[in-house]
Amino acid sequence: CHIQTVLVTGGAGYFGFRLGRALAGQGATVFLLDLHKPPWDIPDGAVFQQICAGVDVIYHTASYGMSGPEQVMFGWCVVVCTERGISKLIYTSTVNVAFAGRPIEDGDEDSVPCVPLDMHIDHYSRTKAIAERMVLAADGRSTKGGGLLHTCVLRPSGIYGPGERRHLHRVNVERRLFSFCFGDHNAKMNWVHVDNLVMAHVLAADALTADKAFSGQVYFINDGESANVFEWLTPLVSSNQIKNIAVSHTFKIEKAQRELGFSPKKYSLTDSVDQYLRSRPPPSAASLLNTRHHFLLLLLLLMGFMTLVICSAGRE
Repeated sequence: CHIQTVLVTGGAGYFGFRLGRALAGQGATVFLLDLHKPPWDIPDGAVFQQICAGVDVIYHTASYGMSGPEQVMFGWCVVVCTERGISKLIYTSTVNVAFAGRPIEDGDEDSVPCVPLDMHIDHYSRTKAIAERMVLAADGRSTKGGGLLHTCVLRPSGIYGPGERRHLHRVNVERRLFSFCFGDHNAKMNWVHVDNLVMAHVLAADALTADKAFSGQVYFINDGESANVFEWLTPLVSSNQIKNIAVSHTFKIEKAQRELGFSPKKYSLTDSVDQYLRSRPPPSAASLLNTRHHFLLLLLLLMGFMTLVICSAGRE
């Protein structure tokens, strides 16, 4: 990695922090920017003035919906890049920009279009799709000092790894309480280990140079393997998550392998799950009761979801 100074938005989040730590370990000067830090009041513009001086690349990992109650303005990164002469902007998106409940098997960047904005069923996916458009539209824009801005978008699948809590808490820990399945019991999806995702971001920054034609591109990023959804996850109580575990959605990473040199290392999802389970405190009686309540609510949501699917099929 030849990067000297980087800015990571969402730097207090699980992935943003891991990315920043890895880059710092490679000798880069890293600024972590997040809504939760610093804890004191800073005048408008002071953070931008201080953090963005001399930055070579911005990694925009912050997002709406999963990273906090507010949203880092997508246009801010583009404006900062052009006004500060920053030549590289890498946006961390999601496979959900291309998935909204219909099966996808081994989709790639050319064959799977983005879901229309009015078809997304949650703000997280919709805002990711909007951000993608803005970031890709900014590719090739002139920057202060006579340079050009090079951008790209990475679309990871579900992230797992040491210390991850957002996805692994959905593991089927409570299957001793109940066992059920809906949708396609053979449904598969991809996962990406956090260190493989870090690798992809570092490679993307190296690839965004004037002598390579990889800017303005999108890349699906995962471990290169598919896993049966029901083997790992417990359904949660939102329609989007119901769709995510009831329908296969897998994506190829050949473009990232070919153009970025992405070669994911082998990690064990089972080991990460086991490590998480060992680190969890024993469930209390209250938490077990809460799980049963979630199950009942899930059944109600599932009934509503299946009704929508049947009605939608009838209209087609």
